[in-house]
Amino acid sequence: MSQEIVSASIGAIPYRVTLSEGAHQWFGDAPQSLGGGESGPSPHQLLLSALGACTAITVSMYARRKELPLTGLDVELFISAEQLTPPALTQIERRVTLHGELDAAQRQRLLEIANACPIHKLLSGEIRIDTQLQG
Repeated sequence: MSQEIVSASIGAIPYRVTLSEGAHQWFGDAPQSLGGGESGPSPHQLLLSALGACTAITVSMYARRKELPLTGLDVELFISAEQLTPPALTQIERRVTLHGELDAAQRQRLLEIANACPIHKLLSGEIRIDTQLQG
């Protein structure tokens, strides 16, 4: 796996985070109810967007490679349960709507492919975060 580095920086604007990976730049922010300016998605929304984008890309790539009649898809995601005290547990609901003249077997296979997207696998496994202070 190639190492993908994302940087996050915060400055004078309360809770507005500038995120970048070199070629692209985007923002994250806290909701107004928490003192943010809502100038970008919240951290939870950024996490869900990663899963949604990966799902859509993975399913689309598979359908194109297999020449399936998928004309598009929509992915809706939300966190339905979040327990932060040990043992931590988060439940993400993901609803996929497939567009095109697909039969039942094709639809079932695309659901299996959605569950095999790399971010789904990453989030479904154990995650360890090693945090170090720099400088």
